[in-house]
Amino acid sequence: MSMHYFLIKFSIISYCRRHFCFHFADFQDMGLSKKPMSMPVRGKGKRDHRFDNVDHALILFNKMIEKYPMPSIVEFNKLLGAIVKMKHYLIVVSKYRRIELLGVSHDVYSMSILINCFCQLGRIDFGLSVLGKMLKLGFEPSAVTFSTLINGLCNQNKISEAVSMFDGMTESGYQPNLIVYNIMLKGLCKTGNTGRAVRFLRLMESRGYEPDIVAYSTILDCLCKNGLLQEALNLLSEMKVKGIRPNVVTYSCLIHGMCNSGQQEEVTRLLNETVDNNISLDIVTYNILIGAFCKEGKVSKAVETVDLMRKQGIEPDVVRYNTLVDALCKEGMVSEAEGFVDAMIKRGIEPNVVTHNALINRHCLQNEMDKARRVFNLMIEKGCAPDIVTYNILVDAHCKQGMVFEAKDIVDSMRKRGIEPNVVTYSVLVNGHCLQNEMDKARRVFSLMIEKGCAPNIVTYNTMINGYCKAKRLGEQWNSFMKYLKRDQSRILSHTTLLRKVCFS
Repeated sequence: MSMHYFLIKFSIISYCRRHFCFHFADFQDMGLSKKPMSMPVRGKGKRDHRFDNVDHALILFNKMIEKYPMPSIVEFNKLLGAIVKMKHYLIVVSKYRRIELLGVSHDVYSMSILINCFCQLGRIDFGLSVLGKMLKLGFEPSAVTFSTLINGLCNQNKISEAVSMFDGMTESGYQPNLIVYNIMLKGLCKTGNTGRAVRFLRLMESRGYEPDIVAYSTILDCLCKNGLLQEALNLLSEMKVKGIRPNVVTYSCLIHGMCNSGQQEEVTRLLNETVDNNISLDIVTYNILIGAFCKEGKVSKAVETVDLMRKQGIEPDVVRYNTLVDALCKEGMVSEAEGFVDAMIKRGIEPNVVTHNALINRHCLQNEMDKARRVFNLMIEKGCAPDIVTYNILVDAHCKQGMVFEAKDIVDSMRKRGIEPNVVTYSVLVNGHCLQNEMDKARRVFSLMIEKGCAPNIVTYNTMINGYCKAKRLGEQWNSFMKYLKRDQSRILSHTTLLRKVCFS
């Protein structure tokens, strides 16, 4: 099949109608970066050039273009190829434009470098134009050239075009290598084309390429993200039969998928496999595992996972400790939660406001107000500032204990710290007065929150309605309250509660 047909198939002709130099001009005004790079770069050739940063490379470039006779394109390729390694793609494009204007002709290598630069810059159209010029000049692109373009198309989610280029590449006699196949698989999976990716995997095999761990892990990840967990497990079994040993990426994909679907037994089985095969998971996967176990109420499993992390030299961060402390508190295991807080401190991880809030909340739920206050005072002593959540927990607990006066003192101290009450704070105070049948005070708090610009929510309204109905206070104040409700038609009210209470009264 002719290369001309290949170009038509990919619509490159339309790109090639514009002269290549115009593309260089388009890039001149994009603001070239000259940020120094500390990484040394070596150019290849008869002698090595070490660059401390891109500025040193540009100094050498300026010296080269002043020479007579001008160095060959091969010498410029060595230098500009080194700048590509620094990822200064725009600079490379600009410098090739410069030497072209000085009369230095391109070769296949310089044009391949340009294609790579344009693809890295997200301008696949310019990259295709360079390909068109290569063919026009009689240069033969390599398989690497096409793989670069295919990768550029996949990065822009132009999967159909990438597939077409892949097909045209093979039809034109270019044999893709395993890297190209993996690029295609990654692109198909990135856009959720799971079925197509699996078919592509089978195509690889039919053409004599044995998929590697990268190919399998890419598809496994896609299957798991699309909820095709049984298919993912089947593919895992296929890998094992073929003697391909799953790695940390493989297991991480599967564990993430199983956690998201709540298949905890399968998660445990996979976790045991990683232990048996001496595979250490990364901190992200462990964090997901701990979160999933805590969410399911399997706190002991979460604790075991933390122990496993530590054995493998991975220390949980404060966020993960907080997840565990919160889960233990919700299960009523306050002593164990406090033990984990002590362990955090011994390992140099300071508890934060979230940690303390979990403990304070549990003590409040168990009516252990003295212990809750001790934790509160301790966090302040250690320089950990309470937040609105901390104060709301304490205000709510005091109100439910009938200590509304003390709750208001807490609100005052909160304000002194620069934290303004929110809708939760006001709703809790309203509820505290309603529980004591103090509807006049409840109404004053309700009016105050409106004055302060804090809009009541469904909880606030229902609390007021229940309070009025319970106190059988359906007179003048009730009518005044109902007038406000009519004005605030944007709020969703619990009409069922209202009607039931009114009828009952």
